[in-house]
Amino acid sequence: MNPLVLENHLLRTRRYFLKSGLNLGGLALSSLALDGLGNPAVASALAPSPAARAKRVIYLHMTGSPPNLDLFDYKPELSKRHGEDCPESFLAGKKFAFTSGTPTLLGTPQKFRQVGSTGRWMSDALPHLQTVSDEICCVHSMHSDQFNHAPAELLMYTGSPRAGRPSMGSWVTYGLGSENADLPAFVVLISSGVQPNGGKSSFGSGFLPSVFQGVQCRSKGDPVLFASDPPGMDRNLRRQTLDALSALNHAQAAEVGNPETQTRISQYELAFRMQVSVPEVMDISQESASTLEEYGAEAGKSSLANNCLLARRLVESGVRFVQLFDWGWDFHGTRADSGIGDGLVKKCESMDRPVAALLRDLKQRGLLEDTLVVWGGEFGRTPFREGRTAKSKILGRDHYPDCYTMWLAGAGVNGGLDYGSTDELGFGVAENPVHVHDLQATILDLLGIDHTRLTYRFQGRDYRLTDVHGEVVSELFT
Repeated sequence: MNPLVLENHLLRTRRYFLKSGLNLGGLALSSLALDGLGNPAVASALAPSPAARAKRVIYLHMTGSPPNLDLFDYKPELSKRHGEDCPESFLAGKKFAFTSGTPTLLGTPQKFRQVGSTGRWMSDALPHLQTVSDEICCVHSMHSDQFNHAPAELLMYTGSPRAGRPSMGSWVTYGLGSENADLPAFVVLISSGVQPNGGKSSFGSGFLPSVFQGVQCRSKGDPVLFASDPPGMDRNLRRQTLDALSALNHAQAAEVGNPETQTRISQYELAFRMQVSVPEVMDISQESASTLEEYGAEAGKSSLANNCLLARRLVESGVRFVQLFDWGWDFHGTRADSGIGDGLVKKCESMDRPVAALLRDLKQRGLLEDTLVVWGGEFGRTPFREGRTAKSKILGRDHYPDCYTMWLAGAGVNGGLDYGSTDELGFGVAENPVHVHDLQATILDLLGIDHTRLTYRFQGRDYRLTDVHGEVVSELFT
């Protein structure tokens, strides 16, 4: 039998029909069907439900994981016992990335103060975020199953520590579709010059159709690599080329019926429209001098400040999910810039101001009420010194999955709330534990999605972002 005919028969089985048309994502994918002009429809069958608090997400990931004990989780008892041997009861049966033997307890060198209407304790390394404390809901009881960067990051974004699953942004756009036909529904911005620990799998579509993968944009140079016309090709010639490709792809789609062919058609058309729409939305020189100053942004540069401002411009233009990755938060103390003293203060300077400006800007424009902002890393840091720095003057912390802090803001989140707590030394969750899967379920719930129903059948089973776990933490909501 002709292999193309065989593939066509395989794709037209009842199981495939049910998978692609009758579950949540199938409905969303069907909304991308092409009209007579080859343009994908935008209106999704799964627009946010009336109960949804959030319409869009800005997720700020501090790659390497910030030291929560030096920023948000104040432990005066740990400081009192600084330099003491770590109690054996806290170490028994546990593995650490770079620490063995009996390490010494490590109090923070940062000063903390009470801020906001609730008197929350926050580090002086975050002077700008202190001013927007009442917008932030801190979850101090986060915990993960992984203590190395890549597996922990993949668990956070895909629900699995191994590559191959769809990322959170892909699941969200699979479920809700796009609000703007001329821009990607899921955009990724990377600062500090390094890709995420999980690589492109941290924003990939996994086994979902590739139309749902994150599109990486840049704040310096061409906004999207390879989207510009090459020398000698003008807009009309590009259009003629795409029309020829579209005819070939439509012929293949009719013969084989593979949904990835439809994806290819729609992606070519989106790329053509993006050549006009993306440079415009990515041009921060259109912003006022006062706005650029507020963020600390500078047109033509590559920085987290620029990316924060771009995130606001993107969600304002209808992008559903904006993911920011910022490298350089792995504070082991093996170098001066990775120490939790001056090194942390310097790193915070590049993040604190633009993130606080983002929250204020979203609120001033009326966007914060339905935009969910999430901030955090892939795990926490130890309450003791990293083993390799035992005799160093530079203080650093090892990887630690048992407890850490993340925060959320906007979109029905209870600003000013401190949820969960850790013990007096910061070794474990004392109350209201929140697992990575619980956070994923909560984010989807804020978007009006039941995490147990957003599924996709792959290799004989239904998959979801939260796997078989996850409980919505409704106490975070107003």
